[in-house]
Amino acid sequence: MLGVGANRDISVNDLQQPLLSNVNIGPVSSSSRARSKYVCGIFSLLTFSWLSPLVALGHRKPLDLEDVPQLFGIDSVRGSFPILKKKLDLESDDKKLTTTFDLVKALIHTTWKDIIVTAILAVIYTLASYVGPYLIDAFVQFLNTRQDSKHEGYLFILIFFFAKLVESISQRHWFFKLQQGGIRARAALVAMIYQKGLNLSSTGNSHSSGEITNLIAVDAERIGDFGWYIHDPWLVIMQVGLALTILYLNLGFASLAALVSISIVMLANIPLGRLQHTFQDELMKSKDKRMKITSETLRNMRILKLQGWEMKFLSKIMDLRSHETGWLKKFLSTSSTIISIFWVAPTFVAVVTFGTCMLFGIPLQSGKILSAVATFKILQQPIYNLPDTVSMIAQTKVSLDRIASYLCLDNLDSGLVEIFPRGDSDIAIEITNGSFSWDVSSCDPVLKDINIKVAHGIKVAVCGTVGSGKSSLLSCILGEVPKLSGSVKLSGSKAFVAQSPWIQSGKIEEIILFGKDMDRIRYDKVLEACALKKDIQVLPFGDQTFIVDAHTGSHLFKECLLEFLNSKTVIYVTHQVEFLPAADLVLVLKGGRIKQAGRLALDLTKQKLWRKIGLKLSRKEQKDNNSNYWLAWASPVSQGEKPPVGGSTLIIVYISLAFGSTFCIFIRAMCLTTAGYKTANLLFNKMHSCIYHAPMSFFDATPSGRILNRASTDQTAVDLTISNAVGVFVFAVVQILAVIAIMSQISWQVLLVFIPVIAICVWLQQYYVSSARELARLVGVCKAPIIQHFSETLSGLTTIRSFHQQHRFEDMNMKLIDGYSRPKFYSVACIEWLSFRVELLSSVMFGLFLIFLLIVPNGTIDPSIAGLAVTYGLNINILQASAIWKLCSMENSIISVERILQYMSIPEEGPLVVESTRPNHLWPSFGEVEVLNLQVRYAPHLPLVLRGVTCNFHGGTKTGIVGRTGSGKSTLIQALFRMVEPTGGEIFIDEINISSIGLHDLRSRLSIIPQDPPMFHGSVRSNLDPLEHYTDEQIWEALDKCQLGDEVRRKEDKLDSTVSENGENWSMGERQLLCLGRVLLKKTKILVLDEATASMDVSADHTIQQALGQHFSDSTIITIAHRITSVLNGHMVLVLEKGLIQEYDSPLKLLENRSSSFAKLVTEYQYRGRSTSSHGT
Repeated sequence: MLGVGANRDISVNDLQQPLLSNVNIGPVSSSSRARSKYVCGIFSLLTFSWLSPLVALGHRKPLDLEDVPQLFGIDSVRGSFPILKKKLDLESDDKKLTTTFDLVKALIHTTWKDIIVTAILAVIYTLASYVGPYLIDAFVQFLNTRQDSKHEGYLFILIFFFAKLVESISQRHWFFKLQQGGIRARAALVAMIYQKGLNLSSTGNSHSSGEITNLIAVDAERIGDFGWYIHDPWLVIMQVGLALTILYLNLGFASLAALVSISIVMLANIPLGRLQHTFQDELMKSKDKRMKITSETLRNMRILKLQGWEMKFLSKIMDLRSHETGWLKKFLSTSSTIISIFWVAPTFVAVVTFGTCMLFGIPLQSGKILSAVATFKILQQPIYNLPDTVSMIAQTKVSLDRIASYLCLDNLDSGLVEIFPRGDSDIAIEITNGSFSWDVSSCDPVLKDINIKVAHGIKVAVCGTVGSGKSSLLSCILGEVPKLSGSVKLSGSKAFVAQSPWIQSGKIEEIILFGKDMDRIRYDKVLEACALKKDIQVLPFGDQTFIVDAHTGSHLFKECLLEFLNSKTVIYVTHQVEFLPAADLVLVLKGGRIKQAGRLALDLTKQKLWRKIGLKLSRKEQKDNNSNYWLAWASPVSQGEKPPVGGSTLIIVYISLAFGSTFCIFIRAMCLTTAGYKTANLLFNKMHSCIYHAPMSFFDATPSGRILNRASTDQTAVDLTISNAVGVFVFAVVQILAVIAIMSQISWQVLLVFIPVIAICVWLQQYYVSSARELARLVGVCKAPIIQHFSETLSGLTTIRSFHQQHRFEDMNMKLIDGYSRPKFYSVACIEWLSFRVELLSSVMFGLFLIFLLIVPNGTIDPSIAGLAVTYGLNINILQASAIWKLCSMENSIISVERILQYMSIPEEGPLVVESTRPNHLWPSFGEVEVLNLQVRYAPHLPLVLRGVTCNFHGGTKTGIVGRTGSGKSTLIQALFRMVEPTGGEIFIDEINISSIGLHDLRSRLSIIPQDPPMFHGSVRSNLDPLEHYTDEQIWEALDKCQLGDEVRRKEDKLDSTVSENGENWSMGERQLLCLGRVLLKKTKILVLDEATASMDVSADHTIQQALGQHFSDSTIITIAHRITSVLNGHMVLVLEKGLIQEYDSPLKLLENRSSSFAKLVTEYQYRGRSTSSHGT
């Protein structure tokens, strides 16, 4: 039963609801707050020392979220989101649509201060980084001439060291500010996407939950990460300009050849960038499809296991993954090619430049060559970043397009319903000449010519056949269905109770309060009226009640609707005729129109309406170093000296070494890509296999958002991030060792410095990594609740909007976003804290090396080789910081692998097939079920739910199971399907112990019609026959038997007619009949009805009972009963109470004993209609 209630007041109060019990999103202590960057001096700010207390705390103990300082101002989503929202509304107001360009402008407006500051820092860094290449020639000449005074040498050292210090500080703050701006942008975007989701109309909600999850988990994240690359397009032009200036000063017109070669390298980005864009676009589309079906299967995992379909749906996901990995392989291969080309780009530029010098006779001196090599080395980074930048621009463009497209979807029209204060009118609800359609483009409205007036305080019952528009009528009153014509007026506030209960994650008390202040007296009355006093002790153990039994149903109707809400206007949709006499007004719908309206008692005297209701109601590099070593050794130090080798030999050897380096780089890139690709696939396949083999208890205890986070964010890290990080780390370590080898060849004393510096760097890394790992863990833990909260919000939109709780849910979302942004912010800050210290140590080591060069006696070193060591030493700080940073990055990324590995070690169900005990294909042939001393508990620490049940269900009999909520009815069925394994006792089917055979051999031989009819995105055919076992003729025959054949034939695509996600385009009754069609196709000897007709009307119930009686006459049917009439027609009744059999006999014998529990239940049921009728008169 679902309904709408009209209330007097709307009270919205913010209520914090943590979605994960182990994540505290609340305020932090004042002591923690004092450690933040918002209260520190200039020195602490420059050196990131404001983070030292947090790093020290993380080294002493594992960090919790309350240890992480709060974010303030624009760093918080409450500061950044209003700026983005205001600018976006301003940009798109005239067009009424949000374009990608509008979104870009709004994001720039939100982060413009960060963009300007980082641009200045980038310029300072670039100028400082070219000081070394500019001075290297002069320094080599100084080493060659060796003046008696060393003041000039110390001045060189001072300039080199100061330049490296400025370079380090500016780069670290440049990177930190970029990431800080990215975090702000991401937070504002997620808040924008969530707010849009809260306001989506039915026509605008064309995106599946999986697609929207990707908008948050992938697209918003990628746009935030784009901050790394935002300055690269213009910065590379500046860097090339400076490089060409230095090259011109050293090599003259040969710098033009360098310009041409650099231009060739950059122009190669155009086709490669387009290719990257195409592959990225297709990769995201494939990921969306996979996430959509993954979300759907996780949501319906219980029915998949009951039907034995989980492996079929897993194969669908694997097929989608196979298609996705096809694009992933192309994407990674293209990336490897790009990386290879641009890693060798400096070598290519050097070959062209020096070759031009040789060709035109431009003299090459070691100092000038080393200056050029140092310049090429610096150019390597922007040129190397350029393909990443082009790729990231392409990826970000795709993400921006997707989010802009989502933001363009239609919002719910707030003017569909006119709201008036209660005192302004005696009429609570009025619809005049109303026509409504879920699809505004459709020429066939779902409701037509609706005219009703409902006074305050009366009760209205809505009934009708399956698909007649009952639920749509309530949605019209709530303003959820687009209005084609007419008017809808509502006086006062409203509330809504959905047919399928929507339950949030969180405490039961908070779910019941739903944003209201606690009034203990009223709260206790609500518990009593809703029959939750006894059940409240069961629910904390995970036993949640969706459909209640006959006792509870009567209690709810009397105590809640008729007594507790006696002064309210109530419109309720019901299929149970005994609830109709209590209504002041009964509306009978048929074909989208109100066919009859009036008081049931009056029509009963005419004996017309009762008969119609009773009968018609229905229902998811070393070689690179060698080449430069060769050039340095083979070139003269000064213009007057004779080179050791000829020009042609010089260039030929250099080109050979360059080609060897290129080949090695390409092989390295391809090996990393292949290894990363195979590892990602291996982890994906194993994780999903373990998830789909997990027991149902895993899915009951694990929010689907957490599993989706593994399949999206963590899998993306494994697919794209980790292999690249490994490659960069290994390459950086090799380069560091090569540089140290060259430096130690000149001055062995450098090893005395290098060893302790490396030791300190490793100690710093270990000191830092405890905090980094915990912060990364918090980032992952705090991201899942955002996805979970969004998923819950989308599934409960109608309820949220009917209670006017949008503001509270949006506020909760902002708390969760900040709960994620806090550890993310301090995680990236800690990386800069470490990088700055490592670079400072490396700069000190480089400065000491230069001092060693000065104190070495004249003539003991080769100035050319010394210059080469200085050239490579200029990059030692970057290489060391890169190695340490990538090591930390790998450790943080490995957390994604750890989370995936966690799901690879979850307990598994029993084997799907046990070859040694496989039953024959005719089993079960009799349908005899024998239960012996069955004991079941859901967890070792929980009490027994079934406490020694012994009974026989004879073959071909119809047995009804009745009992209060929590008596063990559903648990008995779970044990029959081995959804939960018995703690003790046994179940035999046709003399075979079900524990000895495979799960699929068991579940595939049983059939069930569940209480909530699950539907999957696809077609009518795929929903009826997902395993593709039956012919079209057999499917049509099943549809005709369940009286849906004509309805499907009327659709244009017949069996291929679309079924949307959750079957939303089919009524609840039609979904239930389609579930009946499934079991008619399967035709097994044992059929379970798990309160399958509880949400159906009398006529549809009659259809199912008739079909079952005709086509399952010789089958064993076990019904968890909601309607007493279903049980009365059976052979046996099993009454359960607190996990024990209270009564088990034929209905007739139990009724003869008027003191039996079953007789009392039937008596109560019979009198229910009379009592409700008396309330209505």
